[in-house]
Amino acid sequence: MFLVALPLCIGVAVASGVPAELGIISGVIGGLVVGAARGSTLQVSGPAAGLAALVAETVLEHGVAMLGVIVLFSGLLQIVLGLVKLGRFFQAISLAVVQGMLAGIGLPLMFSQAYPAMDAKAPGTPIENIAGVPGLLADTFSNPQAMIAAALGITTVVLSFLWKKMPGPIRKLPAALVAVAIGIAVAALPGVEIKTLQVGNLLASVDVPGPEQFAGLADAGIITAILTFTVIASAESLFTAAAVDRMHDGPRTRYNPELIAQGVGNTAAGLLGALPITAVVARSSANVQAGARTRLSRTLHGLWLLAFAMLLPQVLALIPISVLAGVLVHSGWKLFAPEEFPKMWKQDRGEFVVMTVTTLVIVATALLEGVLIGLAAGIVLAAVRMSQTAIRHHIEEDTAKVVMAGNATFLRLPQVIEALEAAAESGRPRIRLDLTGVTHLDHACRSQVEQFTQQQRGKGRRVELLMPGAAKRPSAEPEGTERPDPRREGTRREEPRHGQPLWTGPLPRRTATPVPAPEPVAPGPTAEWFYLDTTPAPKDFARRYAEEYAQGHPPR
Repeated sequence: MFLVALPLCIGVAVASGVPAELGIISGVIGGLVVGAARGSTLQVSGPAAGLAALVAETVLEHGVAMLGVIVLFSGLLQIVLGLVKLGRFFQAISLAVVQGMLAGIGLPLMFSQAYPAMDAKAPGTPIENIAGVPGLLADTFSNPQAMIAAALGITTVVLSFLWKKMPGPIRKLPAALVAVAIGIAVAALPGVEIKTLQVGNLLASVDVPGPEQFAGLADAGIITAILTFTVIASAESLFTAAAVDRMHDGPRTRYNPELIAQGVGNTAAGLLGALPITAVVARSSANVQAGARTRLSRTLHGLWLLAFAMLLPQVLALIPISVLAGVLVHSGWKLFAPEEFPKMWKQDRGEFVVMTVTTLVIVATALLEGVLIGLAAGIVLAAVRMSQTAIRHHIEEDTAKVVMAGNATFLRLPQVIEALEAAAESGRPRIRLDLTGVTHLDHACRSQVEQFTQQQRGKGRRVELLMPGAAKRPSAEPEGTERPDPRREGTRREEPRHGQPLWTGPLPRRTATPVPAPEPVAPGPTAEWFYLDTTPAPKDFARRYAEEYAQGHPPR
């Protein structure tokens, strides 16, 4: 774990635009503080490549001194979210948004690290970095030292991709460590003048926030940065936890304690002015593959980081910058995961659109805006798919019928209005609106149907409206007109007693109106029981019913 984490901690710090020592401090905190806490057993935390672009942008706008305050309050907010048990809330985010977010982080990371991989400085924003690649290549080919640095960066990327195919004993060494060793050897050759890592005193790099930094909390930009760090760091940590749980059959992650542990780690990192901490897939998967079973390995890796940085800082100064950039280019490619786009296209084209929109907006603007727009796109997609309404309009003799089924929401209001207008324009004296197949009828569609019914009845048309829910008899009268129910005109009795009649109220009047039986419902604890009159109907009931029905009129 130490061998994997060391180049990653330094590389993330360099990519974030802060001293390399701050990356090592965050790695130590991720091991000793978060690693010893409850939550996940095998997940490893530290400075994450996924936040490098966001940290670089924040440092560029607010300065390195404000980074500690932002990380500190992000950690405190994570602790609060964990205490109120919102850890699992982050699992409710659409997978397309998550993959789009990771791709939107990975793509700018690759282009931003292409410049230090060739010993050059990145222009700035992702769009500028992408646009400046042709000029970068031209400058590199014209500079022999830059070509050496580029060769080391490319070698690192190639090793990272091909290392899994190496024989078993060799494969146990991390590819990043092998690349670092090759880079140190090349940088030591005579005539080679490539940029190497500049590492200072670890303790001297600690920058505890002071009153001046805390006064910056009045800035709306700082508050926005705190919220952004909280959401992204929490989501990345808990998504990683879900992925790591699938890698082993040991104890599962407890999400709320894990979120609190991440918050404690970020609080400590903020107090020391270090980089934000998240759970990291690369280190976590290496931990699982190495055979870890307890929290001991992830805790001890932090101790090794601390000892190495304190006792052997001169070794770190031999590492070429281009090698660390190559490590991060590989991490950015894994985050981008281009193979996920065609896979998502085959599985669900709607989710593919959400994923692509999230990625493009993050690249064009910023991480927070991209995630928010991606979430909005996902919600709209879900709402459209839930609003699946089948509307059928047809004519039967003197009746225009409109039958609806499914979920009728405001998103389907144009189709509902079109069907109602078609029924009104048919010229038939009767209109029948059958909504009994509708499982959800929102306020907009309900209001439109009721308004249409009142308008048509006002014009003298007979409108039969069957609403969803309880079994209702078609009504040709305005709503509010009640008819006595012959089955209900009695006195409710708790239970018939021996020697007393079942019916203790007035006998119901006889009627020729057929009453359809209600849907059978299992009696609940508050059910009311009625004892019904079983007196036979008149002998001519069936004849009168058939005659009126044949004439096209509902029996009265």
